[in-house]
Amino acid sequence: MRKPTGLERLYVDFDSFFASAEQHLQPGLRGRPVGVIPVDSEHTGLIAVSREAKAQGLKRGTFVRDARRQCPGLVLVTARHEAYVELHRQILDAIETVLPVRAVCSIDEMVCALMPSEWPQGLVIGQRVKDVIAATIGPTLTCSVGLGPNDLLAKIAAEMKKPDGLMALHPDDLPGPLLSLELTDIPGIARGNAARLARAGISNMAALLRLQPKELRQLWGSVEGERMWMGLHGYTVERPETRRRMFGHGRVLPADWRSLNGAYAAARVLLAKASARMRRAGFAAKALALWLTDRNSAGWYGEERFQPTWDDPSLLASLSHLFLHAEREDMRRSRSVHVALHDLVPLSDIEGDLFDHAPEAQLKRRMESLSAIADHFNVRHRKTLLHWGPWVTIPGGYAGAKIAFNRIPDAEDF
Repeated sequence: MRKPTGLERLYVDFDSFFASAEQHLQPGLRGRPVGVIPVDSEHTGLIAVSREAKAQGLKRGTFVRDARRQCPGLVLVTARHEAYVELHRQILDAIETVLPVRAVCSIDEMVCALMPSEWPQGLVIGQRVKDVIAATIGPTLTCSVGLGPNDLLAKIAAEMKKPDGLMALHPDDLPGPLLSLELTDIPGIARGNAARLARAGISNMAALLRLQPKELRQLWGSVEGERMWMGLHGYTVERPETRRRMFGHGRVLPADWRSLNGAYAAARVLLAKASARMRRAGFAAKALALWLTDRNSAGWYGEERFQPTWDDPSLLASLSHLFLHAEREDMRRSRSVHVALHDLVPLSDIEGDLFDHAPEAQLKRRMESLSAIADHFNVRHRKTLLHWGPWVTIPGGYAGAKIAFNRIPDAEDF
């Protein structure tokens, strides 16, 4: 366990990224309250709000009907994920003219490592990062930059000066600047965790920092509590390399799709997108899971297991079997549908028998080859032109290509 003595990390965190991106891409929106929505519907919530909208009290998650009432001048824009991903790539290129990006944490957050010779100039380098983004991308898309001895403290520093801020949390100054923060200002402490801490008598940062590592681990119920203790006290936090466990997609269904047939049509598209991602990453799956949920968040779960498989026809056949089970068990209406390919096996570990001339083996090899050809053709034309069976356009688009906190879609996903 190592305790850095300088500003080893520089964290870049963009302000209201989706909304600011739209203001950057559409100059007519600048200076106006903007809300970004996932689909063009009055029954959805805002996934991002601009600074002008935040100044009027709007928050992410506010329903459209409430947002219109609260902010009559609000401009609603439907999310354009491919535009945000392209902007993200331009931002990475701009930052790397100053220093290398060590890790991409999300679409609008990235962390860089500073060498010991750069520690004394950390704030100067942070300002250079902000300046190059403004010069290369434009002044509308602002970011906050934080510096600290580790990733967590650098991120906290960036959050403390939002929007458009620059701040350092030097090891010699700790814990002083942290004591004024609310527990929920700390990444990883949401309202649920804060309530759990409160039940244990921990209601402020001073009480949290007095805990011992094992105590915080016990309160968290996992090693993440101990890692948080280490991060808050300025130690480096080494995380084991994560191993890919699944490829999956889900979708809340439009009102007129909330039947078993509608869920099946959507699930076919989501599965095809997930299997294409899986093939690009070099994996096969040994299981397919399906979740169907109703408006009360209850629902149905099914799973089918098989030999390592990565071709679309075989996976779609398994999906059909699962929906037959759902129909028999009277799962008639679904508010959302989720599919996941899991129990993954690297393709390099699968030993095929090229001399197996059984009809089933030959058919499987043929379907695998055709799936790879379809992937190549669709990527080349940036559109799903080759597919197996019916193909539908799910309202809201971006099947398999939505930005998630821990996933940035590849260009091939669009």
